[in-house]
Amino acid sequence: MAITKNKQAENTIRLMAKAAFPDREVISINELTEGMCNVTYQVGLDNGAESILKISSKDAKGRISNEVNLMEAEVRAMDLVKQSKLMKVADIYFYDCSKTICDSDYFFMEKLEGNNLNLIRESLTSKEIAQINYETGQIARNLTEIKNEQFGFLGARERFDNLYDFVVKMLSNLIEDAAKEDISLGIEGSALLDKLARDKVCFDEVTQPTLVHWDMWEGNIFVKAGHVVGVIDWERALWGEVYMDDRFRRHTRGEDFLRGYGKSEFSLLEKKRIAWYDIILYLTMMIEVTYRKYEDDGQYHWAKGMLHETYHDELLT
Repeated sequence: MAITKNKQAENTIRLMAKAAFPDREVISINELTEGMCNVTYQVGLDNGAESILKISSKDAKGRISNEVNLMEAEVRAMDLVKQSKLMKVADIYFYDCSKTICDSDYFFMEKLEGNNLNLIRESLTSKEIAQINYETGQIARNLTEIKNEQFGFLGARERFDNLYDFVVKMLSNLIEDAAKEDISLGIEGSALLDKLARDKVCFDEVTQPTLVHWDMWEGNIFVKAGHVVGVIDWERALWGEVYMDDRFRRHTRGEDFLRGYGKSEFSLLEKKRIAWYDIILYLTMMIEVTYRKYEDDGQYHWAKGMLHETYHDELLT
């Protein structure tokens, strides 16, 4: 279990639910174990309704520097999407950051219909998977309609006037995080930053920040009857470029997703940016193994292999 999971006693959860739903009684509490960062519970109420309780980590332990005010970012992102009416997002019923009942921020939200795609993928037909990937691409395209004036993490106060400076910040944070915990990257941080500086021009053509989920992998997609019904875990949302999202990474990018997004080919500059976003994700996956204190280091070794494959790709040489 990741050290960021701030589990709560049943009596505390009941007090949290009473604050959120004062006229209701709790009849069931079940922990949902799929998430890798925050702890979540499914809470059943006496009127037959069910709500999802999500609790943030107690403090900064286990978090990397690019994870800033995650619950605040998630609530804000979901509100932005809801206001846009571009796609279905779970309603947030109650958000408490006072730390009077619980020692960390938490919210109760609507339980989405359907199932987690990552958990039921093996039971789906290839046609259903293709349709789901297509619809996920459409969601990524729709999110580009939600715009901002500057780049940056939703949960941070710092903003950047250009994409390159934001990417430098993301990469520098990861390099510093690795150094603090003596995590071997197999590549010198200075070499990464020097190579990024040589590719600065490829970021200059992106001038309009848009909302990016960043982590739209299959575990964050909910499906029902072969269609996407919602996306969860918006805590890493940021103002950036759509290609920063997980579904554009070299190990996930697929034809059906790109068809839904409306993209079949990428320019050389786009390919270079995508490769840098690959590097940022693989560094993140390597580093969080140590910071979260995962018992299995398989993710670290896999991500390290992908990092080196990307770094030595002819695109970046």
